[in-house]
Amino acid sequence: MATKKTKKDSSGLGLAATLVAAAATGFYLYGPKGVENRKKVKAWTLKAKAEVLEKFEDAKEVTDESYTEVVDKVTAKYAKMKKVGDEEAEKLNKELKRHWRAIKRSAQEGQGAKKK
Repeated sequence: MATKKTKKDSSGLGLAATLVAAAATGFYLYGPKGVENRKKVKAWTLKAKAEVLEKFEDAKEVTDESYTEVVDKVTAKYAKMKKVGDEEAEKLNKELKRHWRAIKRSAQEGQGAKKK
């Protein structure tokens, strides 16, 4: 029997992505290399990550392609800024893409738990 997806069902992916991103950021800042990493973090990286998350807040589905596209667009914007540059923006781009697998896995586990 087919069931209708409600707005509540589709918001799980956005919530899961937000939670995983927050957890990844927390680990990065407060994990084993936290002191060293906190020195490296700049305000622009946090703003860029927030922009990526905002793009998906109301998304019903996030695919590999859509995530990659948003990350590329956001980091390209920051690469043009004088205080950031190509090299720093590329580092963030790679970091965000590395986290995609964990975000996707967490979201799928969250969706499975909701169905039970």
